[in-house]
Amino acid sequence: MFKNLFLTKPVEPAGHVDAGEPVEGSLQGEATLKRSLTATQLVMLGIGAVIGAGIFVLSGHAAAEHAGPAIVISFIIAGFACALAGLCYAEFAAMLPVSGSAYSYSYATLGEFVAWFIGWNLVLEYMFAASTVAVGWSGYLNSFLGYFNMALPASLAAAPLNVVDGSIVYTGGLINLPAVFIVAALSGLCYVGITQSAVVNSVIVAIKVIVIVMFVAFAAKYVNPDNWVPFIPENQGPGRYGIDGIIRGASVVFFAYIGFDAVSTAAGEAKNPQRDMPIGILGSLVICTIIYIIVALVLTGLLPYPQLSTPKPVATALEAYPALTWLKLIVEVGAIAGLSSVILVMLMGQPRIFYSMAKDGLLPQVFAKVHPKFQTPYMGTVYVGVFACLLAGFLPIGLLGELVSMGTLLAFATVSIGVLVLRKSRPDLPRPFRVPAAILICPLGAAACLYLFWKPFSEHWPLMTAWTGLGLLIYFFYGYRNSKVRKAAR
Repeated sequence: MFKNLFLTKPVEPAGHVDAGEPVEGSLQGEATLKRSLTATQLVMLGIGAVIGAGIFVLSGHAAAEHAGPAIVISFIIAGFACALAGLCYAEFAAMLPVSGSAYSYSYATLGEFVAWFIGWNLVLEYMFAASTVAVGWSGYLNSFLGYFNMALPASLAAAPLNVVDGSIVYTGGLINLPAVFIVAALSGLCYVGITQSAVVNSVIVAIKVIVIVMFVAFAAKYVNPDNWVPFIPENQGPGRYGIDGIIRGASVVFFAYIGFDAVSTAAGEAKNPQRDMPIGILGSLVICTIIYIIVALVLTGLLPYPQLSTPKPVATALEAYPALTWLKLIVEVGAIAGLSSVILVMLMGQPRIFYSMAKDGLLPQVFAKVHPKFQTPYMGTVYVGVFACLLAGFLPIGLLGELVSMGTLLAFATVSIGVLVLRKSRPDLPRPFRVPAAILICPLGAAACLYLFWKPFSEHWPLMTAWTGLGLLIYFFYGYRNSKVRKAAR
């Protein structure tokens, strides 16, 4: 039985399958993509995907609770780990341009059981991420409504549960209504199908970048250098400031880089993937890291870091300066627009991962149902929307964000290991892009992600253990028995 846990799906090189038709016993085939993207376009794609929640939502929480002004170092550490994992994603994406992301990559290299484990953790990356960003969206929306004296009362705009000293406590609130609303509304769009045109995406990216530039340009003169002292606050316990807090902060803001794999998934459309993929991934990560550092310095310089632990840290910092009220309004509009697109992408991604898992027999076939009119995985979209609404409505942003980072770090580490495994098991596969110095980069990427996962999150291990246990129950009572690859092997 245990040997059969690690059955893999046969790997077919891109272009060796019929376009648009799922292939029994192999990765789902997709049409060969047109290679038209340049290195510059890949860099811009990465910037558009990454910039968002990290600045507008989690930067303040990570600074206030863990790293202080040294959050800039946390961003550098997280960016380095992402760069290593990103190179591994690029090799897989160029070689296996299929749906399912890290789940499909793991199935092809490390077997069904590991693929299930990664797919289950991707729920943390996508569904929990949508809920996390929705909480931040709620904070900015309510602050924006307050400008017109229409803000909702705290009981209807904040989670009723919070985490204090490792314990979940009741805050007195009822539900985070705006967060539930945005998740429900965007889930409805995902249900009927939505085509995001290049023009719309470009406008959203432009709004985000312009808002960030304006924030730095106009708020910089109000920075008080005294707020940066001490730059690395004295350690006050596990994960609270000091070097330990910087590492914990890096694990939290790792969430800020989620989306960079959008560059790797475009590998099949790059004109020269061997040259352009490293430029696209590393270039976008370097630029985004620099943007994060500058914004973090201005943010912690505007307001003492302990006061930044809110779902809307940028707006909170600007509230302290009446002369910047106009800028606060612009920032809120930019955040509302930018975070909406992030939530939408996450809510679109999760049902499609469930779709891939259901097609493999690891989840009930209800998740593989496609709407006859809208051509979307509609039942999966409904279930994801309902659970994401519950998470966004009742849980705090800190806990949600950290669980997202934990699941993502495990997925990235597995992809890094999978590259070496497939290099040995299938050296014959064509690889339009190859990780340079893979014998060094891949283990280092896996080690960096596992270190950021293991060391800082000790108080969340019980939650992670419970989540993993639930996933194992589903796998052994349903997935193992209904696996299509296992049935074919029999």
